[in-house]
Amino acid sequence: MKNQIQLPSLPYKENVQKKMTLHLFLQIIGKIRLKMTPRKNHWWYITEYVETRGFTTGPIPYNSGADQFDIAINVQDHQLEVKTSQGDFEHFPLNDKLTVADFYKNLKEILNKLNIAVSIVDKPFDLNIDKPFSKITEYHHYDKKYTKDLWRSMLWIGNVFKEFSGRFYGKSCPVQLYWHSFDLVVTRFNGNEAPPMPAEARLSDKDAYSHECISFGFWAGDENVPEPAFYSYTYPSPEGIDKEEISPKSAEWIESNGSPMALLKYEALLKSENPRKDLLDFLESTYQAGAKKANWDIEKFRVPELEKL
Repeated sequence: MKNQIQLPSLPYKENVQKKMTLHLFLQIIGKIRLKMTPRKNHWWYITEYVETRGFTTGPIPYNSGADQFDIAINVQDHQLEVKTSQGDFEHFPLNDKLTVADFYKNLKEILNKLNIAVSIVDKPFDLNIDKPFSKITEYHHYDKKYTKDLWRSMLWIGNVFKEFSGRFYGKSCPVQLYWHSFDLVVTRFNGNEAPPMPAEARLSDKDAYSHECISFGFWAGDENVPEPAFYSYTYPSPEGIDKEEISPKSAEWIESNGSPMALLKYEALLKSENPRKDLLDFLESTYQAGAKKANWDIEKFRVPELEKL
């Protein structure tokens, strides 16, 4: 079967500054969502989404809940957009002259104009940048091609993740983009509480991993894995999981933060005759490995057949 999708190449090393610029933009709009959205378990209320026009916060309540707005990075027209349920629409262009400081300032001006009052912790999270967004001028590398290529890939990946997610009858999160680490994720839960994390662990980790889970994701590369890749891990990590066979053949087990993590490099899908099948095989085989070794009730979580309507 021939490759039915032409996935774009997403080299990491050549695009570090482009990726970081986009990441910082997403952190700014993500922090606005975090500040204004009612809490939900496992930090699901702070996430962003990959959708038709680009990357979006989804709806955010304001005006005491009487209205909503959303913020989107529109990769079709390469502009930052703010839309409200009042019918307002404001935007500004995105280009390689726009610094992170400019982005932050322009967005604050739009929100003020729309009478949307919000104050955020205006520093990057977990990116080794110790200055406020308003002072970050060294990153001004928004790149139209790279951003659109990454979005196109994530759009396809997100749809495959949704197909995979639909096979599970237990609690699972939406397919969502975590802006702190810039990875697209879907996670399954079995309902059991996880062992308490150490007292010194981050509050964010304690909330994210309050229950046993198997998580699946994609990210565009970092210093540890300097290329785009898919991953899966089981929490808590069961003994011997890395001895389980996973698919496709190019997938492997690596160590991440002291525990086994399954890895499938994006490059392998670029060479595949059927990337959708290979990705679904990776997701299913890593789920089976984690569920088996962690003693999940696999049959209970299998989706039953629906009656024909």
